[in-house]
Amino acid sequence: MRVRSVLLLLTVIALVVVFSDATFAQCALCKANAESSIQQGDSTAKGLNAGIMYLLIIPYATVAGLGYWWYSRMRKTESEG
Repeated sequence: MRVRSVLLLLTVIALVVVFSDATFAQCALCKANAESSIQQGDSTAKGLNAGIMYLLIIPYATVAGLGYWWYSRMRKTESEG
């Protein structure tokens, strides 16, 4: 079991290292787009920021919901037993 956990961790680290260049390229593209839209007085940067916030909130809300569900089920199990 411990060997599997270590292998999974090493695989995730290797994938992050391999694909990190592509993610930095996208960040530079978004930054350039936002800076140019701000200089032109366009609202594209506001939309980009709203999209980033949306993408940031959804995983945390999902994990929080699952955590609450798990907590309530464990609490109900303890009170019954």
